[in-house]
Amino acid sequence: MKRILIIGIGAGDPDHLTLQAVKAIGRADAFLVLDKGEAKHDLIGLRQKMIEAHAREPYRLVRARDPERDRSTPAYATAVEQWRSRRADLYEAFIRDELGDDETGAILVWGDPGLYDSTLSGIEEVVGRGTVTFGYDVVAGITSVSALTARHRTSLTRVARPVHITTGRRLAQEGPGAADDIVVMLDAHCSFADLGEEFHIYWGAYLGTPDEILVAGPVPEVADRIRELRAEARERKGWIMDIYLLRRLS
Repeated sequence: MKRILIIGIGAGDPDHLTLQAVKAIGRADAFLVLDKGEAKHDLIGLRQKMIEAHAREPYRLVRARDPERDRSTPAYATAVEQWRSRRADLYEAFIRDELGDDETGAILVWGDPGLYDSTLSGIEEVVGRGTVTFGYDVVAGITSVSALTARHRTSLTRVARPVHITTGRRLAQEGPGAADDIVVMLDAHCSFADLGEEFHIYWGAYLGTPDEILVAGPVPEVADRIRELRAEARERKGWIMDIYLLRRLS
């Protein structure tokens, strides 16, 4: 039977690869690489270096253009579902057309496939379609959450307190509520900026890469600095991946 490996590769540092991930890369006959365009070409380059370092010859690289997502529509959830379905079309074609019987294909996923990533849902959609027969396995990876707390030398959790993981969109809509520790991802609008002095922020961008940026401090003291750094970095590179932990002071 054909098989797919969904491999978490960490937040950006090649050394984030686990031994399990290295072994999984070595098992693959072909790799699907989604091209996000020239602005994010260095993301493709990092994946290729990992493959070159750990794949077993001979292997094949299959490149496909990542579908564009409509970021202007107010129907956010619908746009995401449509985008994920178009990605599922690429996974289906990869399995059907690029893998021989009993071959193994691999998809390298930033961070961990189980945390804010669409790959698993896309593969599950392909399974549900029933058009191709295959099995799949998931290899966990170091998350951007783990990388963030490690680089700031702080813990994710505190004694007897929960952690809330959310998005910038939800933080802007709902506020922090009663949560004391909040991990926020995908925040293009710096929704933390108006939270006030009761919160400390640990912010990081491009974690694990040569472009890594770290800022920490009380929100009112560092909010403007984070905004400036974020805008400058995005202008310079054409894209940004950042994450932060908000901690209520008590």
